[in-house]
Amino acid sequence: MIELTKLAKQQDEKIVVNADLIEFVERTPDTLISTTTGKKFMVRESVEEVVEKVVAYRRRCIPVSRKRG
Repeated sequence: MIELTKLAKQQDEKIVVNADLIEFVERTPDTLISTTTGKKFMVRESVEEVVEKVVAYRRRCIPVSRKRG
């Protein structure tokens, strides 16, 4: 899960997104996220920031390799 800032008409809000459901991230010029479930939303973070957050999330999910003896 990654935390992003959803753009809203009155006040931006923090949301937590399942990174595994992100299908596309587009610059339109705002950042538009499309999910595999068909939902779309605009976020304040840049495309690069979203990618960095997804990569960091995936690194946390990968188990640490055990040392070989």
